[in-house]
Amino acid sequence: MKTATTIGISASTSFYMLCGLLGYAAFGNDAPGNYLTGFGFYDPFWLVDIANLCIVIHLIGAYQVIVQPIFAFVENWSRKKWPESRFVNKEYAFGNYRINLFRLIWRSTYVLLVTLVAMMFPFFNAFLALIGSTTFWPLTVYFPIEIYIVQAKILKSSFRWIWLRALCLVCLVVSGLAAAGSIRGLVMSVQTSKLFLSVS
Repeated sequence: MKTATTIGISASTSFYMLCGLLGYAAFGNDAPGNYLTGFGFYDPFWLVDIANLCIVIHLIGAYQVIVQPIFAFVENWSRKKWPESRFVNKEYAFGNYRINLFRLIWRSTYVLLVTLVAMMFPFFNAFLALIGSTTFWPLTVYFPIEIYIVQAKILKSSFRWIWLRALCLVCLVVSGLAAAGSIRGLVMSVQTSKLFLSVS
């Protein structure tokens, strides 16, 4: 797990930093949110299609991971609220599969509503940036560093402890700046967009 996490976070950080820094160095504030199609060029079309397919596959998996706590919270709350309800609690077996009608309807409705909202307000890059900037520091930096400090029994005020705290602080500042930039992007998108018209 440690190796997979190290490789995954290192690759993601390197890729995003390269895109961000090189894009800003080359285009300044006019850097597009989508480097493949942001300049109005859609050739070679197969490259754009493969990139879009990779994004869809990535987001389907990420969405399933991120939304599970919401599903679990609502389903647990519903089971406690209506313990006698067959609709909420009864599971039907179809071969190796077990289906609960409440879970099927609730999850399908949630996904449909979220998709509708995403289509109505399609500020994909700005929303993604805001979510990424607000979750990066606590999930990728703060909690892992705190866990490491406790597990490794690093002494307070030691050299390693100070550098880990400094890294944590620098990443917090970067996340704050990224959140501010994404909020600015959202405000600008809201002022110039129309419902169901993609601006990303």
